[in-house]
Amino acid sequence: MTRRRGPRPHVALLWILLLFPLFACAQFHYDPADAGTDIDIALVTFGPGEEIWERFGHNAILIRDNAAGAQRLYNYGMFDFAQENFWLNFARGKMLYRIAVSDPADDYPVYRAEGRWIVEQELNLAPAQRMKLFDYLEWNARPENAQYSYEYFSANCSTRVRDALDDAVGGAIHGQLVAPSRGYTYRMDADRLMRAEPALMLGMDAGLGPFADRRLSYWDESFVPMEFMRHLRAVRVRDASGQLVPLVAHESRVAAATVPEPPDFPPQWFWQALAVGVAFALTLLALARARTYTWARASFATLAGVASLTLGLCGLVLLALWTLTEHISAWRNENLLLFNPLCLLLVPAWLGALRRNWRPSHFAQRIAVTVAAFAALGFFLKVFPAFAQDNYLWIALLLPVHATLAFVLIRATRSA
Repeated sequence: MTRRRGPRPHVALLWILLLFPLFACAQFHYDPADAGTDIDIALVTFGPGEEIWERFGHNAILIRDNAAGAQRLYNYGMFDFAQENFWLNFARGKMLYRIAVSDPADDYPVYRAEGRWIVEQELNLAPAQRMKLFDYLEWNARPENAQYSYEYFSANCSTRVRDALDDAVGGAIHGQLVAPSRGYTYRMDADRLMRAEPALMLGMDAGLGPFADRRLSYWDESFVPMEFMRHLRAVRVRDASGQLVPLVAHESRVAAATVPEPPDFPPQWFWQALAVGVAFALTLLALARARTYTWARASFATLAGVASLTLGLCGLVLLALWTLTEHISAWRNENLLLFNPLCLLLVPAWLGALRRNWRPSHFAQRIAVTVAAFAALGFFLKVFPAFAQDNYLWIALLLPVHATLAFVLIRATRSA
């Protein structure tokens, strides 16, 4: 029986020494730019939908691997209502969104069924840039890297897509979009895109502070996916020969829309708001003068009480958004001078107006005068550039009401 001889270490070492130069030579001649030649990249933009969270549209990055015949859609707009403490985090402004990877063959039919248009913009990227973007997206899609802190205007799905593409082209997108502007603000874009939901639009407008009123460059306005798609058409990048070429090589509409397009301009409702505010104020004044009638007393007490209760509670919400949350777009909201929490202290006085021999206290009178003075201050502050918040609509609507309620209390106190 012959004994098998074991491996000889010096022979293995000799083979390694002989083959190492071949491996080293192969590594030296490897060109990383060739790694992205089989990859095509496109920006995919989805038009607005009918649901509230679809009004701003959406976008994603599509990567086609031509060698493997596969497509991957990198989507930064994923959130989950079942996430732990979702609504609490939403209220506090600590929202966590994540990136997800899917097949466009699965996603596109969903958007078509929602009546939303789909546009693909094929991008002029060098192979090395394609590979850089692909590697980044793959890294970002790992479970440990997928989540990010969401903010409506500065860190949403579109800004993440924008930043990823800009990094791939060495900052060329930022360099060309950071200066041009059409004079729009976050508020203007939010109002026009939410115009189909008037109640929600007005609530959002009232909750936005001066952060939402700075003029936006094209770079900033790219938080709206449809605007980023339009601005990208003007971006130029250098090709392998150093020539400037359009970043968007080809644009195609994959699906048509059945949902109406949002307007290009925000609504201008100043005069309507002033008319409503003056009409409501005159109604209160007329009812106060007719207090000898039971129906007039009941109507006045109801309208004044509901108005003060609503304005006071809204003021508490605005104050909480400023002091207790990370919703930076709601900080320093000048509407606190109009939606004043002090209005809650007036509710007992308005309930007392149900009595025929109503005798409001001097305390209630002083509170009403203070509230009206704050509302007037909100108007006069507009002459100072530091107070640039666009809240003229709310001043027009509420200043006449506060002034009238203060006048009614002063008159009633003196009469008593």
